[in-house]
Amino acid sequence: MESRETKREADKIQVAELPNKCPRRAPSLRTDPALYSGPFPSYRRPSELGCFSLDAQRQYHGDARALRYYSPPPINGPGPNFDLRDGYVDRYQPRDEEIREGLDHLLRWLLEHRGQLEGGPGWLAGATVTWRGHLTKLLTTPYERQEGWQLAASRFQGTLYLSEVETPAARAQRLARPPLLRELMYMGYKFEHYMCADKPGGSPDPTREVNTNEGFCSVLRSRLGSHPLLFSGEVDCTDPHAPSKQPPACYVELKTTKEMHSAGHWRTFYRHKLLKWWAQSFLLGVPNVIAGFRNPEGLISSLKTFPTMEMFENVRNDRDGWNPSVCMNFCAAFLSFAQNTVVQDDPRLVHLFSWDPGSPVTVSVHRDAPYAFLPTWYVEAMSQDLPSPPKTPSPRA
Repeated sequence: MESRETKREADKIQVAELPNKCPRRAPSLRTDPALYSGPFPSYRRPSELGCFSLDAQRQYHGDARALRYYSPPPINGPGPNFDLRDGYVDRYQPRDEEIREGLDHLLRWLLEHRGQLEGGPGWLAGATVTWRGHLTKLLTTPYERQEGWQLAASRFQGTLYLSEVETPAARAQRLARPPLLRELMYMGYKFEHYMCADKPGGSPDPTREVNTNEGFCSVLRSRLGSHPLLFSGEVDCTDPHAPSKQPPACYVELKTTKEMHSAGHWRTFYRHKLLKWWAQSFLLGVPNVIAGFRNPEGLISSLKTFPTMEMFENVRNDRDGWNPSVCMNFCAAFLSFAQNTVVQDDPRLVHLFSWDPGSPVTVSVHRDAPYAFLPTWYVEAMSQDLPSPPKTPSPRA
């Protein structure tokens, strides 16, 4: 009698010999909000595993030297009146956006600390490793109407790594970025210089150069549904007077936005901008976003605190608003989709997940350049018994 295994092998051969008669449908994932409107999924409170800093030359340091301290203007004093245009012409060093860093800085941290992970290095085998910003894009996808995305995924030693790929449309938009938009981006960084000091109890120094190479990143562990997560996100500052000194509960997110002059302005703000603020801060466990409202001249006229856990209340009764459950359920569905699609353990094999508004998420498979993103120095070091990261990561092979 023919065994089940033999029959299964025969079926495989038959399908291989008749590819045109029985084409396999390419996997895809729909993004309609109505599909994800169930109960809020379980999301483990993010716990900080460690941190790292990037200096003015974008060099990695495995410490908190770039962490800054929240130092707002006195409540009783005059309005903030911060000039966000100051220094744009002569004290601004923007990061080179042509350099695609991928996950490199996070991988360097991981290499240095894999032996200290709770549960041991084996915990990584079932986890997804990525940047907070990539997860933010997933959370907001069901409500996004303008910008698509691409995420490259590779499995290595059981771990699923996700790294964003700049879409052709996003690249064209970046290269054609109008002067006003470039100045608005600067204003966001300049606002941080008015609100942060270099040490606890210190005073902000808004005269110093704005260098967007610098950054402090928190590395966190969490779990969404059945998916363990290890991710990193940039943190604006820590509040020395926060009720909890335990990160990420002491962290603060700083944002700027234009002044609101009508109910329509506020409604649009709540529906779109506040969704992204919520997704960013909720994922990382940051309790508050401090917003500076700027006038057309680039002056901050007022400040307002938006508690992360209260943001949804602004759209709860808006039928065109967003729902946190939809965001998190879609993210969990995408992680399941990716885990079930990327099954071959090979750092040089890349599944590229692509999405455009109004379409489902689709997948294409690639090997090596241009989409492979796990650097040789990381793969080789992780393949050895004892991790020993290079002092300066070598160029990717």
